[in-house]
Amino acid sequence: MTGSAHLRELGEFLKHRRGELTPAQVGLPERAHTQRRVQGLRREEVAELAAISTDYYVRIEQGRLAPSPPVLDSLARELRLDGDQRTYAEGLVAQAARAGHRKTPRRSARPKAHPHLTRLLAQLTGTPAIVFGPRLDILAWNPLVAELLCDFAAVPEPERNYVRMVFTDPVSFFSVAAPV
Repeated sequence: MTGSAHLRELGEFLKHRRGELTPAQVGLPERAHTQRRVQGLRREEVAELAAISTDYYVRIEQGRLAPSPPVLDSLARELRLDGDQRTYAEGLVAQAARAGHRKTPRRSARPKAHPHLTRLLAQLTGTPAIVFGPRLDILAWNPLVAELLCDFAAVPEPERNYVRMVFTDPVSFFSVAAPV
């Protein structure tokens, strides 16, 4: 059985268990005007009780992601797992880890600035400009920014993150003195 097969089995187990519980059993109010399409708890309700996002819970239940130990503890508590059920769930996560399945998704490759943006930056000679990635990685800059803020070419690429630079060395990053 591969790691993802163990995670799929865990997901099926959690789905079955949430189907056995009613909202009243876990302290959720019954909504008389709402007709339930699923027997037992909804995914959203389990996620809310476990204090995780619905998307995270859905990925666990679909066998795409292994829960972290604190999340598994929270799910076991909220789904009212007994000792044997909890041991079974923890065993599936451990087997998935031994089979080489990563607990968290890998971070995608570092994005690159589009060549059109790089050419545009070179043409902006009178305005400082920076191109940021989705996580505020500094992808490209023009010479004015290098003079104003920092020579980003001298900073190793993995460390070229705006937030990281502001908090790790704010004095040199913001060398412009504030008026007194």
